[in-house]
Amino acid sequence: MRLAVQPQLSALDPRLAAEGLEAELRLTLPSDVGLVEDAVNVVARHLEASFVDRHTIRFNLRVALGEALLNAILYGNCEDDAKGVAVRVLFGRHAIEMEVTDEGGGFDYRCVPDPTLPANRLRPCGRGLFLIRQLVDEVRFNDAGNSICMILRRT
Repeated sequence: MRLAVQPQLSALDPRLAAEGLEAELRLTLPSDVGLVEDAVNVVARHLEASFVDRHTIRFNLRVALGEALLNAILYGNCEDDAKGVAVRVLFGRHAIEMEVTDEGGGFDYRCVPDPTLPANRLRPCGRGLFLIRQLVDEVRFNDAGNSICMILRRT
């Protein structure tokens, strides 16, 4: 399968430009975990030339985006081939805003157990979200719980 990639390098609204976001990249992928690495590579290649800190792209972005995509496919869409995952990335030299949205029913991010607590260390859930929160500067969810927004900033 191929990923649908539509890079848009047009001017964004003034609020976004004021936050250092200059361009947009959109991806749509089916609920296939085999495509996660390809999607992450597409985003990283587009951003690596623009963002001031390549280490952030090569590590923080790749791990956070990969975890968000896996969560969307596995838990949001339950690997349903009929459902897709939308990725919207706004970026500039000093800021990246990545939004991953699945077609699932959502979840309550406040109820995910902390995997660092002794009682939860052997539980199989919560590690991906924990990693994301450690690697990006800000994490937000929509009210439905089926979309995560991850923000990276570097000066």
